[in-house]
Amino acid sequence: MSDFSLESQEDGPVEDDAAAPADAPAQPYLVLARKYRPTRFSDLIGQDAMVKTLANAIEKDRIAHAFLMTGVRGVGKTSTARLIAKALNCIGPDGDGGPTIDPCGVCEPCRAITEGRFIDVVEMDAASHTGVDDMREIIDASRYAAVSARYKIYIIDEVHMLSKNAFNALLKTLEEPPAHVKFIMATTEVEKVPVTVLSRTQRFDLRRIPPELLFDHFKTIAATEGVDIEEAALKQIASAADGSVRDGLSLLDQAIAHGSGLVTAEAVRGMLGLADRARVRTLLGHILDGDAKAALDELNAQYVAGAAPDQTVEALLGQVHAITRMQLGADPDLTTGPEGRQKLSEWAEQVGPATLHRLWQLLLKGLEEVKRGTMPLETAEMAILRTIHAAQMPDPGALMKALDRASDSDAGPAPAADRAAPASVPTAMLSEDIAEREAGAAGPEGSETPARSPQIEGLPREFDQLLDFFVKADPRVEAWLHDEVGVVRYEGEDLVLSGREDRDLVGRMKTTLREQLGADLRIVFQDDPGAMSKKAREDARIAAERQRVMSDPNVKKLLDAFPDAELVGYELETENDGARDGEAPDDRQRTAL
Repeated sequence: MSDFSLESQEDGPVEDDAAAPADAPAQPYLVLARKYRPTRFSDLIGQDAMVKTLANAIEKDRIAHAFLMTGVRGVGKTSTARLIAKALNCIGPDGDGGPTIDPCGVCEPCRAITEGRFIDVVEMDAASHTGVDDMREIIDASRYAAVSARYKIYIIDEVHMLSKNAFNALLKTLEEPPAHVKFIMATTEVEKVPVTVLSRTQRFDLRRIPPELLFDHFKTIAATEGVDIEEAALKQIASAADGSVRDGLSLLDQAIAHGSGLVTAEAVRGMLGLADRARVRTLLGHILDGDAKAALDELNAQYVAGAAPDQTVEALLGQVHAITRMQLGADPDLTTGPEGRQKLSEWAEQVGPATLHRLWQLLLKGLEEVKRGTMPLETAEMAILRTIHAAQMPDPGALMKALDRASDSDAGPAPAADRAAPASVPTAMLSEDIAEREAGAAGPEGSETPARSPQIEGLPREFDQLLDFFVKADPRVEAWLHDEVGVVRYEGEDLVLSGREDRDLVGRMKTTLREQLGADLRIVFQDDPGAMSKKAREDARIAAERQRVMSDPNVKKLLDAFPDAELVGYELETENDGARDGEAPDDRQRTAL
């Protein structure tokens, strides 16, 4: 068909050499994700280990009968399956080639597979063909040789969607397929694939693509398409793609349409609904400075500008994480510019790790509340106010060091404790004379009860041994002796007790001793306020230790600084200093909270 010309009354005839034939159909627009789908292994980015393994397998003719591609969406699982099909069936431009890791792309099998019309490469979507009947069709068809290819290849996408019966039907053929058949499966949820299937395939885990590689890839595509786009915008798209090439290309497509000319970082930020990093750092600065009003004003200004509250809180978390990384010597993410790096570096030197951890936990909890709540802006405001309050709290370790220094410089005896002892423990039991009274009542070897005079054959010598005996013989008697009675005297066959008398338990105690030890024990009761039960003695000791801890100057200052705090636990350690040059050891007790 000959070219045609357009005539203008003013300029005369003008020939349009580039005009297409009048009856030529318009070519539909092809999205970037499909237009730049890899057509050879060299086009795959970030999957070098898999490509090397396949290249060695093809070169040494050690090609597996079944492959499984797994990874997140958009990293090239289905594209890799098609590339394997091309690599195994390529015959070269001259028609005499064999399997190769670098298919020619011009032979009939290569072109037909690329266009999706090759009869010996069957693609099946397991999401819509989940039943055992679909698997039966594949099994029956696999018995026949390929029509025109070297291998008949079945590509099963989203294989984890197959039913249990479908998997079971496929197992035998998958393990021992005919020599002319290859299976290539792809899935995003490999944990749902039965182990019996995994054991019959050669598995390749396709990795997420790093943002740096995505940025270079998108930059090349933008240059090829003739798109004027800022590098900062490309970095934002690469970061938002989250390791997926397809997601990133879809975002790039959208950004080109959204920009309608020059694609700026601000336009991409608005398209993605992201918070401005610079403004987020301003908000974080207000939080660290404790300026609540300025922080709420900045949060509301970002909300009016279009940033959702949950995205702002999430961006704050990202900045806290970046500061923590810089403290460890690692670089922040790709989208942080030089100015942002300088600010993060300053914070990394000024803010301690404990404060950063508190900020992270509080903001993370706030993010959950904002996403779950019905008033996101108000919830975000309250979360930031809570974070500001916590950020100003002193670090516990630094506070204790300051209290230690204050205690060392404080002269004079320590003041008495300001807080009362627990009401359940009598105050008299907290006095120092408890230890003296127990020491006076103790026997020659420091035991809690007097030593017995001549030992009666069969009876335990000490009261503690008597308790140990009843732990197994009669636990109820042992509990009564331990908790409710005190020993006045234990000599020979006489046991004098003070406390709650229980005739039934006394009778059981005598009967048990007679039957198991063959000995009689006379048990009498008399009132003696000084005869305390073992339980009361232990409670008094614990109460006295607690009182000693509460009297410690450091503890007092700490409780004064935090009036609502409670002492929930402590540990008393003994340090032995001295024992040098003949000196006696100096036993000191140190409070450890």
